[in-house]
Amino acid sequence: MLEVALAEGVDPDGRPSWNVPPTRGIPAITERHALTESGELSDAHERVLDVLRWGLVPHWAKNPNTGYKMINAKAETVATKPAYRTAFAKHRCLIVVDGFFEWQVPDPEAPKRKVPFYFQRADGQPITFAGLYETWWDKSRSEEPDPETMLRTCTIITTNAGADMIDVHDRMPVILERKDFDRWLDPDEHDTEALAKLLMPAPAGTLIRHSVDRAVNSPRNDGPMIIQQAPPDAE
Repeated sequence: MLEVALAEGVDPDGRPSWNVPPTRGIPAITERHALTESGELSDAHERVLDVLRWGLVPHWAKNPNTGYKMINAKAETVATKPAYRTAFAKHRCLIVVDGFFEWQVPDPEAPKRKVPFYFQRADGQPITFAGLYETWWDKSRSEEPDPETMLRTCTIITTNAGADMIDVHDRMPVILERKDFDRWLDPDEHDTEALAKLLMPAPAGTLIRHSVDRAVNSPRNDGPMIIQQAPPDAE
């Protein structure tokens, strides 16, 4: 794999979070053509670790509020839906996390009584989601990218639940394996039919899970205690 550089302004140590809500910054790796000394695009590629706001804002959006509804993109429609198709063809990223939460509804007649679960990789490695990113700025103020209004955002692609998830939820994030990283990030790869074949449920045994305290339901609660195992409590 190529080396990954830090985007400008990204703290390599950062501030850890165990309960990241939508619209918060999350770590993402993108790949692009490097610039020559004269500022022209070269054939060489460079990978960058950046912090992108979770909730995609398409470049053509009139305002950034659309991002609140676009934290996930369905694998089944990502190649055709106007909000995602350009990013799927040109702006793919890897979103790397230690784990993620999903909520189970044990009683369909009481949908608000959800049980939160924390998922990790069974092999102890970080989880790498298939993501998309976009760059938005207020075009009513400037036709060129405006640093004052520029916003870099992302979304996580989801697919049908695999064996490790189906007992909790009917959807799951697309988890990419290391062998697929290069192809997913390649800015010269525009074969969306081939890329769509990567958007599959994770094989059985990829993930493990445990129930956690319902304190995770509020992003105000943050810290390592959030991911500690707790007895299921749907009351």
